[in-house]
Amino acid sequence: MKISVVRPADLGASEIARWRALQQTDPELGNPFLAPEFTLGVGRFRPGVRVAVVEDGGEVAAFLPYEHARAGIGHPVGFGLTDLQGIVAPPGLRLDARDLLRACGLGVWDFDHLLAHQPTFAPFHSVRRAEPVMDLSGGFAAFLEEARRASPKTHKTLRYKERKLGREVGGVRYVFDCRDEAELDRLMAWKSDQYTRTGRVDRFARPWIVALVRHFHRTGFGVLSVLYAGDEPVSAHFGLRCGSVMAGWFPAYDTRFARYSPGMIGHLRLAEGCAAAEITEIAMGRGGKEFKEGLKSREISIAEGRVARPLSRHAAGVALHWARAVPLNRARDAVLTNRKLYDRADRALRAYARLRSGHLGRK
Repeated sequence: MKISVVRPADLGASEIARWRALQQTDPELGNPFLAPEFTLGVGRFRPGVRVAVVEDGGEVAAFLPYEHARAGIGHPVGFGLTDLQGIVAPPGLRLDARDLLRACGLGVWDFDHLLAHQPTFAPFHSVRRAEPVMDLSGGFAAFLEEARRASPKTHKTLRYKERKLGREVGGVRYVFDCRDEAELDRLMAWKSDQYTRTGRVDRFARPWIVALVRHFHRTGFGVLSVLYAGDEPVSAHFGLRCGSVMAGWFPAYDTRFARYSPGMIGHLRLAEGCAAAEITEIAMGRGGKEFKEGLKSREISIAEGRVARPLSRHAAGVALHWARAVPLNRARDAVLTNRKLYDRADRALRAYARLRSGHLGRK
């Protein structure tokens, strides 16, 4: 095996074609977060993005996209933004994970949404979870009927609220692929407000993330969908598309219309729009949103963990990273896997956000 490391922009046309071919060897590799477009896009704005190219017998056998930070710390590309991570390789390929890190010049590699079935990193899993998927392969009508059977009360309530929205605000319509950048800016403003309101870190306060989202929208890799009531935009979603797979990414809504559940109405309309555009599945991503339970058709098994080379020249950085990250990750895992703890943490974050907002308002 030969492993070389390159910047994304240095990948040639034949290597990109091979990347796409490897995606076809495993259904889960079709996710947009594992597409070359995602790594190439993030690489435009993040200088530490690299790709390990693994060759065997003169042919490329695998690609590992990653970000190289200081002190030999490595992460998947777009760490903190991605809902699926992994090595782009045939399902049965098993590499020595520590040899791979050595070739990449890394002392440690963290992951939190890794495809759990990939053998290379299986020994390093610390937690396994599941991500929900909306299966549209049978068409929207079949999906809708299955969702209705799985959660009839939710479906009935949602349809009632959609009719009520149409009566009280204006006729409901949905634009699946909106090219208006002003609507994209509106979605990011809604999302920033949501992050602040719920005590989360505002991702759109980081200029590189704003630039990345705009880049994906302009190139067509990102799809902006907007739900309107009359002339009022009430909810929106920005996702990534790779062939027949949509990855949900940034949903948001106007809080003035919260009583109509515009986010859930939007997700149902998104499924209808995706089916019409020959998209056969929507990966909804990990999260504690209960509405996903009523819409999911199946799940993808994902894993969290880390690979470390304690005896590498980055040993000090590895040890410091462990001390900072692992206890925090374990505490977060306890919250994510316990519904009561999750709800308490969510309430605490919201209370903190209200206190912070009040304090800033008095200044």
